[in-house]
Amino acid sequence: MSVFIDRSTRLLVQGITGRDGSFHARQMIAYGAKIVAGVTPGKGGQTFDGTVPVFNTVADAVAAAKPTATVIYVPAALAASAIFEAADARIPLIVCITEGIPVLDMTKVMPFVREKGVRLIGPNCPGLISPGRSKVGIIPGNICTAGTIGVVSRSGTLTYEIIHQLTGNGFGQSTCVGIGGDPIIGTNFIDCLAAFEQDPETTAVVMIGEIGGTDEQQAAEFVKSKMQKPVVGFIAGQTAPPGRRMGHAGAIISGSSGTAAEKMQTFAACGISVMKRPADVGPLLKERL
Repeated sequence: MSVFIDRSTRLLVQGITGRDGSFHARQMIAYGAKIVAGVTPGKGGQTFDGTVPVFNTVADAVAAAKPTATVIYVPAALAASAIFEAADARIPLIVCITEGIPVLDMTKVMPFVREKGVRLIGPNCPGLISPGRSKVGIIPGNICTAGTIGVVSRSGTLTYEIIHQLTGNGFGQSTCVGIGGDPIIGTNFIDCLAAFEQDPETTAVVMIGEIGGTDEQQAAEFVKSKMQKPVVGFIAGQTAPPGRRMGHAGAIISGSSGTAAEKMQTFAACGISVMKRPADVGPLLKERL
């Protein structure tokens, strides 16, 4: 098994003819993802690279190609509408790569997504990859190798660094999920940890958090009370000054609960092995497995 995607995933690409959408669509196809349709308003009836049919609307694409997942590469001003359209068509998995979506837009999106009973990953995320099976998003496939370590991360580039470290230390990955660093996201740490705990092919999990908010603390409590599989954790922003946003919109410390030190202390108290730097992931996993 894998988490959220596998070889049978039928993928729709919203914004497939744009600069980013076309580049990453080709990367996903080269990796082996099964892209069955694309959407660009006004370009319905065309084909992408001569093989993927393009539709004007998500509804048309769903009726013709029956996708089970969609990935969104559209500008921030249009991304909320793209999520609404995909959720309204009840595509089970929606992955939104777009960054810079206004928080107010997401306050409207999330109730609708929940009402439709579909899963949103992102926004402002690198997507996910199940090595050797499928890729939905922008995680580089060449650094991944199939295996049994699950990865969940708020940070895109740190996801890549951890995957690189895992592969270099001989630890393949079952699925790697970038959940995004915005204040409002669709799928959180606990959602992914629960899925990894239930996945028989995942033997351990690496969780990558960052300063700001309390999501990591809540996830740590979940690990302590609900998980049997070992978890190794890292918190980015260990040298960040209080009150300063570091990279992500959600990465801002308010009070003491969002600091790296507080999160790392919570991790340790809940049985999560704590990395001080990404290079520690291999040795810590070898201790736990």
